[in-house]
Amino acid sequence: MSADTQRLLTALQFADSAFPSGGFAFSWGLEGLQADGLVTTFDDVAEIVAEQLRQRWATMDRILLARAHAASGNDELARIDVTAEVACTSEQLRTGSRRAGRALIGMAARLGYPGALSYRAVVTADERLGHLPVVQGLVFREAGLDGPTAEALGAWSLLNGLTSAALRLGLIGHVQAQQLAITLRPAVAALLDRETDRDGPLSSFTPLIDIAVSRRGRRDLNLFAT
Repeated sequence: MSADTQRLLTALQFADSAFPSGGFAFSWGLEGLQADGLVTTFDDVAEIVAEQLRQRWATMDRILLARAHAASGNDELARIDVTAEVACTSEQLRTGSRRAGRALIGMAARLGYPGALSYRAVVTADERLGHLPVVQGLVFREAGLDGPTAEALGAWSLLNGLTSAALRLGLIGHVQAQQLAITLRPAVAALLDRETDRDGPLSSFTPLIDIAVSRRGRRDLNLFAT
């Protein structure tokens, strides 16, 4: 079996919705937007997912993932992690990112990736650490994935997670979930075709999502953690 084939199979394993990374617990604002009546149709979901990819993932999470993928040790990873903590202004999204990242690094450690096992000890000792894109960069590198593949997997994980949340919220059906992936695939590819500037500034502008997430505590019943 060639190295390329092994990398492809590894990426498919991590991309599988059955992989227990903890992301199933988060809607990243979709639940709140639905509760506020701002997301009700397939087109609404597609618009929000595209906004998340374009105005947060591509300009912040992707850069953090790329930095972590290239990091040389735990000290550098921790510095990147602290940057992720500071860059995210929403307390709810910060908490969600850490919870999802800690779930992923915990699973990677149990699967025997030594770098994940080592950094998990650092994360456990500091409540600021463990953000999802940072952990993704580390774990995907440990699994033998190159930078572009790791970034593609990060984008797909977000798309897949939001699609799954929309499905569980009843906003879309199973066929529409597949249509959503087809609809947004060109936009994701266009983002990935742009070279990542690891030294570039971090930015995020998703005001509707941030407000919806911040209002979560005022609702009597919530299915998701964000």
